Amino acid sequence: MSETGRMIIDGGLSNALEARGHDLSSELWTAELLRDQPQEIAAVHRAYFEAGAEVATTASYQASVSGFEQAGMTTAEAEALIRLSVAIARDVRDEGPGRLVAASVGPYGAVLADGSEYTGRYGLTATQLYDFHRPRLELLASEEPDLFAVETIPDIDEATVLAGLLDEIGIPAWLSYTIDGEQTRAGQPLSDAFAVVAGTDAVIATGVNCCAPADVLAAVRTAHDVTGKPGVAYPNSGQVWDSATHTWHGDSSYDLSLVPGWLDAGVTYVGGCCRIGPDDIAALAASVA
Repeated sequence: MSETGRMIIDGGLSNALEARGHDLSSELWTAELLRDQPQEIAAVHRAYFEAGAEVATTASYQASVSGFEQAGMTTAEAEALIRLSVAIARDVRDEGPGRLVAASVGPYGAVLADGSEYTGRYGLTATQLYDFHRPRLELLASEEPDLFAVETIPDIDEATVLAGLLDEIGIPAWLSYTIDGEQTRAGQPLSDAFAVVAGTDAVIATGVNCCAPADVLAAVRTAHDVTGKPGVAYPNSGQVWDSATHTWHGDSSYDLSLVPGWLDAGVTYVGGCCRIGPDDIAALAASVA
């Protein structure tokens, strides 16, 4: 924890890689570079740390054994790449003091690459979600991240499965929802959503990510009221993602003047998600300091 008692999370991995000239249009998204150019992922982690981030989130958000297998890899190759996502970030973490690695765990919908992480309606049972998430969590855990970033969760049902799994595995985690106003993306009240993690020992912080910046404050207030846990806030730029064309539209509404309100509401982990880059994180770190 920094001297301010807060931790600055990094920004978006995909936009930082695109800014370095990479085409991320395949269904593997950023995970493709784990296979093809892992040094580029390391370079982005390094850029965020140099900008003032204290937490690197790994390139495993959309990575899964099944997804890599569909791209033609063997199970062993797929498992090695998921572990590699943590190893890359850990190596860069160790280049400087006071840094953490958060192993990114995206929702099931992220693997589908069809935007369904923004609805949460997959039609899967709790057992199917458990069977999907557990192997990936175990692979990530085997590389000893400092914590899990269970992120962009759209739905209470999936959060319930993940909360139980996190307690089974025992590595500290934050769990953050993606929201629309004062509801989950699946349309559930946030008070119910945060109640899911209130009694989960492994979840040390909770809040929101990949949402409009204007939606953060009410959500993190609810998170704190319901759970009493430290808050998490790393919204996207406020632009809108079109899953059909894989493009962003609109103007950024990521405004540093909003951040003091988030911190006053109990946020401990603060950063940015999609479309937030190293320059934005540098400005955020300076403002928080």
